[in-house]
Amino acid sequence: MNTPGAQIADRGAAAPGGQVVGSGEIGTLTVGGPFAGQRQLVSDYIDLTKPKVQSLLLLTTVATMEIAGSPAASNVALTCLGGYLSAGGAGAINHYFDRDIDARMRRTARRPIPAGRIAPRAALIFGFALAALSFLELSVTVNVLAASLALAGFVGYVGVYTVLLKRRTPHNIVIGGAAGAIPPLVGWAATRGSLDWTAVYLFWIVFYWTPPHFWALSLLMKDDYARVGVPMMPVVRGEHETRRQIVLYTLLLYAITQLPFCVGAFGFTYLAVSSLLGLAFIAGAIRLYRRADRRSALQLYLFSLAYLALLFGAMVVDVKL
Repeated sequence: MNTPGAQIADRGAAAPGGQVVGSGEIGTLTVGGPFAGQRQLVSDYIDLTKPKVQSLLLLTTVATMEIAGSPAASNVALTCLGGYLSAGGAGAINHYFDRDIDARMRRTARRPIPAGRIAPRAALIFGFALAALSFLELSVTVNVLAASLALAGFVGYVGVYTVLLKRRTPHNIVIGGAAGAIPPLVGWAATRGSLDWTAVYLFWIVFYWTPPHFWALSLLMKDDYARVGVPMMPVVRGEHETRRQIVLYTLLLYAITQLPFCVGAFGFTYLAVSSLLGLAFIAGAIRLYRRADRRSALQLYLFSLAYLALLFGAMVVDVKL
């Protein structure tokens, strides 16, 4: 599809920050100082890796490593590096495939590719290069299992979510959410060299957390998704059904989070914190269902971010006590 962002890149237009983009090549002009273009270029490539999204993924990785044992700081750092490279590569390729719709959405129109600051082909090569570096780095410095799981997350996000599901079904985030639930498996494998049921429980917690988290955001972005034809739940099933699904998934998430305590993986500290957090999440979902306003959707979305961080933090505290 010949999108506005792609057209700008193909013509080799001058982009903000003094960069010239065209035919897959990137050059810089000395506008705003001799290094202004280079700084903008570095910033844009970092943006391709979606660092804000990665912060929560890395938090679950580090927390899981601490839950699984007492890893050396070097092992934690090397695992996080490999995880960042893998997820960053997936993010860059997601930017490449979504460049047409990104150019038409207010929230994403100024991303590096649709804004014409980085050529699509350059982003695609960058993404695959990061994924390859991730597998190599994790295989050599951590272990092959961790490397393979990180690669599975990359394939799941790019191949399953971005390419196959995102533009075809309102259940895209439900199925595709498995890719975002991989980091706990990577962290466990990096620490113990194998997987067990506790790691699987952590995977399912993140998996069932993803739909209510992302659907709260999609309620806020419904008009943008409708404009570009992405079949997110609020667009296809309506806002009422989306709010209902959020309530159902928060109830299911609450039940899933209690399983680790029931099987003896965590103790009463975790039980207390997970119960309080879960009930607060359910209360927020019910409030959103009843009020049906943007404020409630935004509050639930922001709370969901804190919820996952606090839940994994409670796990670490519980096992270290």
